[in-house]
Amino acid sequence: MTVMEQRGAYRPAPPPAWRPRTDPAPLLPDAAPYRVLGTEAVAGADPLLLLRLYRQLVRGRRYNTQATALTKQGRLAVYPSSTGQEACQVAAALALEERDWLFPSYRDTLAAVARGLDPVEALTLLRGDWHTGYDPREHRIAPLSTPLTTQLPHAVGLAHAARLQGDDVVALALVGDGGTSEGDFHEALNFAAVWQAPVVFLVQNNGFAISVPLARQTAAPSLAHKAVGYGMPGRLVDQNDAAAVHEVLAAAVRHARVGGGPTLVEAVTYRIDAHTNADDATRYRTAAEVEAWRAHDPIALLEGELTARGLLDEDGVRAAREDAEALAADLRTRLNQDPVLDPMDLFAHVYAGPTPQLREQRALLRAELEAEDADGEGTSS
Repeated sequence: MTVMEQRGAYRPAPPPAWRPRTDPAPLLPDAAPYRVLGTEAVAGADPLLLLRLYRQLVRGRRYNTQATALTKQGRLAVYPSSTGQEACQVAAALALEERDWLFPSYRDTLAAVARGLDPVEALTLLRGDWHTGYDPREHRIAPLSTPLTTQLPHAVGLAHAARLQGDDVVALALVGDGGTSEGDFHEALNFAAVWQAPVVFLVQNNGFAISVPLARQTAAPSLAHKAVGYGMPGRLVDQNDAAAVHEVLAAAVRHARVGGGPTLVEAVTYRIDAHTNADDATRYRTAAEVEAWRAHDPIALLEGELTARGLLDEDGVRAAREDAEALAADLRTRLNQDPVLDPMDLFAHVYAGPTPQLREQRALLRAELEAEDADGEGTSS
């Protein structure tokens, strides 16, 4: 009680009758991550889809190990591995229709590859080459970039614009648990819910924002619980269960497409490798912790289920691995070739029309390059 209330100078009026505009109960996630593999729900899973998921997971694991090796060889400047998170990456790509858009984070090159992007083009940015490396409009994949969470408001804007134009396009935006601490995360979810934009937000909770554990980022029961604060449903799923992730994401995409609005999905997993090749993960986690999560490997889980149901045999496993090795060999061969670079490409595609400053910089660089060529010719003669 305030001093004014004690003196009788202020008497607050009773609050009017109030009810929430939306019943929060249906928006709340389940208490535990949803699973399909090893449960009764697996009986309803499409065997062909499970086999497709398995083959893509095997390819994805090999893609991750090969990209990591290329980084050590100096062929990539940096690589944020998604080893252990392949189920989420693959399921995200397969849950979308061709007309939909994928908005990846910097760790989601595998999701782009699973959607059909050339693996070399997906790694162009991480190679230090020019611009994005691919045409986002052609592939319906937003540019891969390193700023945290900036892709989420972009996804909302695109999805909202598509709906205004009468297109039944859905945007699926991926973000890490660390990204949920960024302001763009709040702004994107808030606008998406207010506009009922056809967007699915997929949080890959791998336990660490570089070296900061989730408990140091939020006191929420789960990241999926944040959905209710914005007025959208939240779903919690076991990210290492490829069948469960695909089911949840596919349902969220269908919900968004028919006008149901956005969904926030939290996929719980673990980052097996370090944050990037520049990170020393032993400084903030133990080897025993990592090994415990290896026992919940997404490939082993799905392979075990398929084998037990008689859908996969040794020949099927061998064929999936040989296909993955072919992918790795092609990636190795093409990335071991030095790219032919034109320094003047720095100024291409920056703006629709070059600014005066950009034209000035381009002229300066061209003059420097011509001077170097002239000096080189004079020396050789």
